[in-house]
Amino acid sequence: MKIIFSLLITGFVLLQGCNQSSRFPGKKYDLVVYGGTSAGVVAAIQGQRLGLSVALVCPEKHLGGMTTNGLGWTDSGRKEVIGGIAREFYRRLKEYYDKSEAWVYQKPEEYSHYRKEDDAMWVFEPHVAEQTFEKMIAETGIHVFRNQWLNRKTGVEKEGTHILSISMLDGKTYYGRIFIDATYEGDLMASSGVSYTTGREANAVYQETLNGVEKKHAIYHQFEYPVSPYVIPGDPSSGLVPLVHAGNPGKDGEGDHRIQAYNFRLCLTTVPENKVPFKKPENYDPFQYELLARYLKKGWRGVFRKFDPAPNLKTDVNNHGAFSSDYIGMNYDYPEGSYEERKKIIEQHKNYQMGWLWFLANSPEVPQEIHDEINKWGFSKDEFQDNNYWPHQIYVREARRMVSDFVMTELHLRKLKPTPKPIGMGSYNMDSHNVQRYIDPAGFVQNEGDIEVNPGGPYPISYDCIVPKIKEITNLLVPVCVSSSHIAYGSVRMEPVFMILGQSAADAASLALKKNIPVQKIEYANLRKLLISQQQVLGIQ
Repeated sequence: MKIIFSLLITGFVLLQGCNQSSRFPGKKYDLVVYGGTSAGVVAAIQGQRLGLSVALVCPEKHLGGMTTNGLGWTDSGRKEVIGGIAREFYRRLKEYYDKSEAWVYQKPEEYSHYRKEDDAMWVFEPHVAEQTFEKMIAETGIHVFRNQWLNRKTGVEKEGTHILSISMLDGKTYYGRIFIDATYEGDLMASSGVSYTTGREANAVYQETLNGVEKKHAIYHQFEYPVSPYVIPGDPSSGLVPLVHAGNPGKDGEGDHRIQAYNFRLCLTTVPENKVPFKKPENYDPFQYELLARYLKKGWRGVFRKFDPAPNLKTDVNNHGAFSSDYIGMNYDYPEGSYEERKKIIEQHKNYQMGWLWFLANSPEVPQEIHDEINKWGFSKDEFQDNNYWPHQIYVREARRMVSDFVMTELHLRKLKPTPKPIGMGSYNMDSHNVQRYIDPAGFVQNEGDIEVNPGGPYPISYDCIVPKIKEITNLLVPVCVSSSHIAYGSVRMEPVFMILGQSAADAASLALKKNIPVQKIEYANLRKLLISQQQVLGIQ
């Protein structure tokens, strides 16, 4: 009888194990973070520090998003609103640059943005940022799963409004109690059935003044001289040069599908022993840069105004002027595109930007003074070494944006409307890059979409903009593709803010897990108390 009883018990346990395994065949984590951006890294770190079991699942091999991919010139606004792990990260960078061995190609006193008395470093080299994130990850012992691409069609398993697991293209499945979508694209959010939008809303949607088509305010990065868009200047019958469209740009304030321009933030150097020469792309066509050639001939000389200096005689190269590193109008299909379609768009951007450098360095149509200056520069040999010295990620300034019960708008940033449940602060300009090139009534080319308007100081960001509608998903937080209008997102979308929101999302997840309740139902008073205890900044005088 004892043997029979023992066999029955063993069989019951095995049966229970099989049932559990079929439902959750792998480890079930408290928190699954999808996306290796700065927000994803910080969310994972914070979750682990709070005692949660965490999986960081990311398409990327290299962690940190744009913070480690060339955006070393931090767009931060008011530094005093950056707290928590974000502040810790920038302080760790300062600790690195306080060491003499960090300065290989110049002395610290020779670099304009290093000050011994500062508590943080806001401009840095990409590989230093990546090493810092990797060290922080290693300290926590987080399970990191790289090169994991969500199956966007069938990879989200749900039970009602609850996500049970996410599956990857390679078949791996990750089970969790709460999920965070920390991608720039919002792929997990979209695949989960959460409401979202792309493009630009009309001003009338949220009673804004800076949304939608913006010709009136597009005064920066605009053509300063009249440039003809036609193959034969002044002759419409000759056709258009590349990168101009003949259609109607739309009326100011109207909504449209267009997306602000992307580019790669290149890390270049002038140090001969650390410099790799520019390469001519295989499909190089100098006519792609005809507008730039004409603009330079008119007298424009602003090519190098956003070669922002980084330590060790490097630079973070950003777009500047009417024709620069932004590939205007060529990214509209990116947010909703398949992985293959996105890959093609990214490759097109890379070829465009490599061709832009080659054109400046070699074209006979470029003035000699520009030739001489650009040829001082080259790719940094000690950056992105496994990718031919090119950044691993393109700068996705904006893709999908969640539409939740609360939407951050221009009115909240300007404090014309109250913002409930603050979980962090932003302060940067409402900043959109151009979205299109069109022909004005006089027959000259114009850019449209650029906005650079200060909201009037730091502003709070609401918890309600990182949680979906409760009727849609109850165990997902979205700290990057937040519920925001296009123009408000232009300020929110800064890397320090993404880190702040990533940490706050992990805090919220911990509170929801403790009481086993939807993320929408946590008590804000408890969240606020937790955030303040971690030096998050929720208000400022």
